[in-house]
Amino acid sequence: MRTHSFHPPVRTLMGPGPSDVNPRVLEAMSRPTIGHLDPVFVDMMEELKSLLQYAFQTGNQLTMPVSGPGSAGMETCFVNLVEPGDKVIVCQNGVFGGRMKENVERCGGTAVMVEDAWGSAVDPQKLKDALQAHPDAKLVAFVHAETSTGAQSDAKALVEIAHRHDCLVIVDTVTSLGGTPVKVDEWGIDAVYSGTQKCLSCTPGLSPVSFSERAMERIKHRKTKVQSWFMDLNLVMGYWGSGAKRAYHHTAPINALYGLHEALVILQEEGLENAWARHAHAHRALLAGIEAMGLKFVVKEDERLPQLNAVGIPEGVDDAAVRAQLLQDYNLEIGAGLGPMAGKIWRIGLMGYGANPKNVLFCLGALEDVLSRMRAPIERGAALPAAHAALGAA
Repeated sequence: MRTHSFHPPVRTLMGPGPSDVNPRVLEAMSRPTIGHLDPVFVDMMEELKSLLQYAFQTGNQLTMPVSGPGSAGMETCFVNLVEPGDKVIVCQNGVFGGRMKENVERCGGTAVMVEDAWGSAVDPQKLKDALQAHPDAKLVAFVHAETSTGAQSDAKALVEIAHRHDCLVIVDTVTSLGGTPVKVDEWGIDAVYSGTQKCLSCTPGLSPVSFSERAMERIKHRKTKVQSWFMDLNLVMGYWGSGAKRAYHHTAPINALYGLHEALVILQEEGLENAWARHAHAHRALLAGIEAMGLKFVVKEDERLPQLNAVGIPEGVDDAAVRAQLLQDYNLEIGAGLGPMAGKIWRIGLMGYGANPKNVLFCLGALEDVLSRMRAPIERGAALPAAHAALGAA
């Protein structure tokens, strides 16, 4: 059988990621490939680092994209900062806190879990209690924006508590970077990682990271070798370090880095504060439409992520059937729940390029149509007027 070129359908991506990619990013990725040690490419790398410093709101010299998805950024943070025998306080309120625990244990560390209900923010008091009970802890790790539930925790407060106990802090900002405030220097975050496929409107495959001087000192004075050769920052910085002279470490994903560079230029052109406001505005319109339809959000108002909306599934409605119908009839993708929330929520993303009025109205109209045909208990005809009113509000 002869195999032909692959041509994917045009979808509207409103799940937990990847999100819709800005056409400027796709165009940038189609530009001619050059060598990863080419002086012109090295110049672009320097610009990329500066653009990432802006996105993270940091002056950290060690700020760069890891060649791999957000999970690779997570692993880079843990393998460099956790040594065998280290005790790490891990806050879990969803799937990705569990992955942090896995990383600690694979590094030979001991994970002390601080657990909160899925759909809730991390409780600062529980972290205080855990640190008092374990004064020998070296690190604290938590997810700022939990993609599996749509809950956002108070990163600034959690970092302050950890620092009072002389712990370094690792923070997951995969879903928050570019969509809600992330202020690495102001909050004092020691190690942070993100992903390109969410609010940065880029393709998957790169993970921006940033490390403070305090974290770098810990890495430089490790007693043991970093367990991963590929992610050992002592080696990687020979390629991503400052200055024009670079040592070969690995062949960087050149065209993917073009795309990230363009995505960050777009973010800079818009301005971080404007991007945050745009995500919040789109969220308020979606919220108005969802509630007018008679559906409910599962995360408390003051803990909700505007870019990842967890909506409760009405009684008697088949989760998978609705998502399949949306994909078939509208080429619209929304996400399913994970873990204990599987079958109970839909995760509707409003991320980056996709956080706009057109997507909000399209999603509400499509969801209302599919649920109406399935005779779901919703209020028909109310969602779009409510969303329009919210979009028109200041």
